[in-house]
Amino acid sequence: MAVSVISPNIPSTSHSPPLHKPHKHHSHLLNLLTNLNSLSELKQIQAHTLRTTYPNFPDTLFLNSRIFHSSSLLDLDYTFRLFSQFRTPNSFIWNTLMRACANSEGKKDEVFGLYRRMLCDEGFVMPDKYTFPIVLKACAYLFSIFEGRQVHCHVWKLGFGLDSYVNNSLIHFYGSCGCLDEALRVFEEMGERGVVSWNVMIDGLVRMGEFDEAVRLFREMQMVFEPDKYTMQSMISGCAGLRSLALGMWCHCYVLREFDSEAGEAVLLCNSLVDIYCKCGAVEIGRQVFERMKKRDVHSWNSMILGFGMHGKAEEALECFDRLVREEGLVPNSITFTGVLAACNHRGLVVEGRRCFDIMVKEYNIKPVLEHYGSLVDLLGRAGHIDEALDIIANMPMKPDAVIWRSILDACSKKNGSLELSEEVARQIFESEGADCSGSYVLLSRVYAVANRWNEVGLVRNWMTDKGVKKEPGCSSIEMYGISHEFFSGDTSHSRTKEIYELLDVIDKRLEAIGYVPDVSQAPMIDEQELVDGKRHSLRLHSERLAIAFGLLNLPPGVPIRVFKNLRVCNDCHNVTKLISKIYNVEIIVRDRARFHHFRDGSCSCMDYW
Repeated sequence: MAVSVISPNIPSTSHSPPLHKPHKHHSHLLNLLTNLNSLSELKQIQAHTLRTTYPNFPDTLFLNSRIFHSSSLLDLDYTFRLFSQFRTPNSFIWNTLMRACANSEGKKDEVFGLYRRMLCDEGFVMPDKYTFPIVLKACAYLFSIFEGRQVHCHVWKLGFGLDSYVNNSLIHFYGSCGCLDEALRVFEEMGERGVVSWNVMIDGLVRMGEFDEAVRLFREMQMVFEPDKYTMQSMISGCAGLRSLALGMWCHCYVLREFDSEAGEAVLLCNSLVDIYCKCGAVEIGRQVFERMKKRDVHSWNSMILGFGMHGKAEEALECFDRLVREEGLVPNSITFTGVLAACNHRGLVVEGRRCFDIMVKEYNIKPVLEHYGSLVDLLGRAGHIDEALDIIANMPMKPDAVIWRSILDACSKKNGSLELSEEVARQIFESEGADCSGSYVLLSRVYAVANRWNEVGLVRNWMTDKGVKKEPGCSSIEMYGISHEFFSGDTSHSRTKEIYELLDVIDKRLEAIGYVPDVSQAPMIDEQELVDGKRHSLRLHSERLAIAFGLLNLPPGVPIRVFKNLRVCNDCHNVTKLISKIYNVEIIVRDRARFHHFRDGSCSCMDYW
């Protein structure tokens, strides 16, 4: 089909009709465009426009631009064909085409080329304040920092340096590309900042993990503007990153107070609330928020499935997955299966994990990524199916990373895997990420310790010394009345160290009274003197024990102790925490590197499988 020409440069006829007639006719055609449903209808309106209107009439020029805009929402290829017919497109036409490309998955990389043509083609067209945000959006998506900086130069050169709309886009661009210093510079130099400016800057800080700075800026914003739903969504995500339950609950209260009638409808906001409660150890509150949502999208379900998974609630995660598919009729995506496989992994549900992986590939045609393979390999390895895990690694379409190899090495250390396999896996790890990863040395030494090969344990320790590799120190944090307290293993820097260590002595005596014996099986990296008489002393000063003691000293009865640790919990600390929960009748929630552990009445939610 030939494309009809829409051109503002076609000579006008000498017989122009009265003004009021085309005005009514154009209004009718514009109304038809408003209710457009298909490209076929658009082509009919376009053809009718060509037959019944005068090309140079002002209303016709406006109508043609609306037809072009409508085509950009329906069929981008057809939009390009229409665009090629314009002799001298104006800024609106250029902006429309660039915006359509910026919003299209496969065309974002064409935006900057169109912008260059806009400036360089015959008949220079001056960009306006709507042009720059479109181009910067595409640059942000593509992480095109060089091109985005060129656009920034054009902004100032062409006199748009004080436009808040353009500056907001610059902040978003720099923040998305990780250039927070430049984003902050644009933000601070703005002559006028609106709520959107603050929101974009806070969101950029949150996305880059600068949570403390985001909170500081949020407090500064409150002195000039009332936060809106977008502000609170970013702040809730920041609280999740900080693991600050107190600040997150304050944000939740603020949302309920200010936006109560809209809160249930604000899907993104509620998704963020589910996420923070799950990440801060309050999964049941997250479940309540989820169940009360009036609207849910697939991201809502993903947040809940991931939350259940990280808390070891595999059955609830699988039930949530079934509801997503059967009740809601939504299509799960790659992240959905990441959560489901992680949930199966944390509970050792091998059959269910295999089934979910097959469903993902065969029923939903989702191509597994490294994270999916990693969960399945870890699930099989920790359940003792090391050979099957190795088969999956051998048949993966991509090269396994160090994380996957570490899961095999970890499985070997727990399931008495062969030394030859463990040494080969360690070699693969060192080739993947270099020889400076302390965690891999610790796992290899644990394999040797399980096999009673203490000479090799010493050899691994010497390798670490020779290469300058230091074991990552354990660090645990606990939030107390909105303030985070950090403890390292053997820490004596806290202001209440004396009271903490006195309580640890009391705990030791109560543990001894019920027959507790230290488990030193996972402490092969201590020095020779500790092997003789200090191993127990080293274990009792692990960072989570200091944090738990601090929690016992400060929190009122009935309030859970929530601890976040950077490393996995060792066997001995896991056993001790179970006993403390029973002795002191307290719930203790520990988030280690892999998952949450909920300790109650002498048992753990992980059922000793982690």
